[in-house]
Amino acid sequence: MKPRLAFIGAGRMAGAMVRGLLKTGPWNAEDIVCTGARDGTAEALSEDTGIRFTYDWKVFFKDAQWVILACKPQQLKELPESLSELSSGRRVLSILAGTTLGRLKKVFPGTANIVRTMPNTPGMIGAGISAYSPLHPMNEEDEQVVRAILSALGEAVSMDEHFLDAVTGVSGSGPAYVFEFIAALRDGGVAAGLDEATAYKLALKTVQGAAALLEAVPETPETHRNWVSSPGGTTLAGLKVMEDAGFRGIIKETVAAATKRSKELSGE
Repeated sequence: MKPRLAFIGAGRMAGAMVRGLLKTGPWNAEDIVCTGARDGTAEALSEDTGIRFTYDWKVFFKDAQWVILACKPQQLKELPESLSELSSGRRVLSILAGTTLGRLKKVFPGTANIVRTMPNTPGMIGAGISAYSPLHPMNEEDEQVVRAILSALGEAVSMDEHFLDAVTGVSGSGPAYVFEFIAALRDGGVAAGLDEATAYKLALKTVQGAAALLEAVPETPETHRNWVSSPGGTTLAGLKVMEDAGFRGIIKETVAAATKRSKELSGE
């Protein structure tokens, strides 16, 4: 039997999850309820998708087996103390960045289980990847529910919570690094004489195509790189510049900085 889902938060990621759930099933609009800040987002999500919304916490928790915590991390401390009792016996799935299972347990002490997950923004179009870790080992039914919920955003992988800060540094923040690379590739094209629109299209399609090729032909990135690089050719000339600038070292430092910041935000 599909569990009833209750979303705390109705922003972009929550909206992506709801739309994905309604598209992939087995949930229908009447199986899902949302609440949020009194800024119109919950009403807008309800109107757009047909799910229910309420500002009444008792109504919100009624019949809800899973609570999806999708508000902003800083809003966690603003949630009413009554949630401790109202959430008792239910299961919580959190997508809050930098918010540990230990901290979530303090807010929801009576829940049957808590699952922390780190999605990323490509999940808004179903192309994301989420890592997740439960407070307690899950039974098969709960594992299936978690995977079904996260599949609305893309793929999902299970791992120990210890690794979720590194996941944040790689896939959580990673889309921003890719966007920055595309922008840099665009700017390089403009500097070489292309108009901006053409340079952007070439950069975007090149990154999309390269990623698709990696997935379709499962060799290492280094192997694909070598296939493109002819001795004395144009590609090697460009790669030499990247090597001299310490490109890989810069990316390692970038991931390390994001991972460190995730740990700092968690307070642990």
